[in-house]
Amino acid sequence: MAAPIKVVVTGAAGQIAYSLLYQIASGAVFGPDQPVYLHLLDIAPMMGVLEGVVMELADCALPLLTGVLPTANPEEAFKDVAAAFLVGAMPRREGMERKDLLSANVRIFKEQGQALDKVAKKDVKVLVVGNPANTNALICSKYAPSIPKENFTAMTRLDQNRAQSQLAVKLGIPVQDVKNVIIWGNHSSTQFPDASNAIAKINGVEKPVPAAINDDEYLKTSFVTTVQKRGAAVIAARKMSSALSAAKAASDHMRDWFLGSGDRWVSMGVVSDGSYGTPRDVVFSFPVTIKNGKWKIVEGLTISDFARQMLDNTGKELVEEKQDALDVCKD
Repeated sequence: MAAPIKVVVTGAAGQIAYSLLYQIASGAVFGPDQPVYLHLLDIAPMMGVLEGVVMELADCALPLLTGVLPTANPEEAFKDVAAAFLVGAMPRREGMERKDLLSANVRIFKEQGQALDKVAKKDVKVLVVGNPANTNALICSKYAPSIPKENFTAMTRLDQNRAQSQLAVKLGIPVQDVKNVIIWGNHSSTQFPDASNAIAKINGVEKPVPAAINDDEYLKTSFVTTVQKRGAAVIAARKMSSALSAAKAASDHMRDWFLGSGDRWVSMGVVSDGSYGTPRDVVFSFPVTIKNGKWKIVEGLTISDFARQMLDNTGKELVEEKQDALDVCKD
């Protein structure tokens, strides 16, 4: 057995964490031979609830779980962690705009960046789930200057999973038979779910998704809007935001980052180097491949006029969000 790694989950008493903790502790994320020591961070008023979560983790009798530390202190929570799931954020409620979320959450991620900088491992892999995820990841990275920028990512895997599932249903094939659908840009309603390079396996034969679906109008309209608005649709139905699917996506993201993405492209919000004419120094979702714990943006894709417009639009929103966030940090 390998030595245990320390893994922190913030917002650990919340809905997403409730589904996520089992996946991490069961071996679904870091592999069946990797023991984990869980650090659970939440705010002081949630410590009672967190105690119940700790009891449940004990009652799962998971062989890979070597210990659990519940805490309200960020420096305790982030000490020596190799992986960080930053889930805790003020949740978006029905009718709430992202701008409202921004000012509340930027302060949280500034504080967490400072704590990571001070006590986490320098090669810690940080996944920001709490919204607005892209900009929160950027701020977190800014306040953790001793940790490489590429170690901060934002989750767009939920959008990718949503998009993949929509295409599979449309084609009447299993979800795993669709690959390389891309989410570009922000995890917001400006994101661009792009099926133009996606591949579907139909009756054992791989085909480009656009040819298999043969409905360009659908791929530019209802496919895009369904994925963009899926989070709001879940809130409207459930009266709470996505939790089970968000936890699954966080597991997928971190598993691929640690163990590799194989022959598939995965979407991750990463600090932009200007690839594909995107604004630099914002956290932008790109298609990436991952090997040996390092992600790399997929190069050489053709960007249609329609895609160009979509990329520019989501890029513009990210530049504005970044400015708003930096203004909040100055206060």
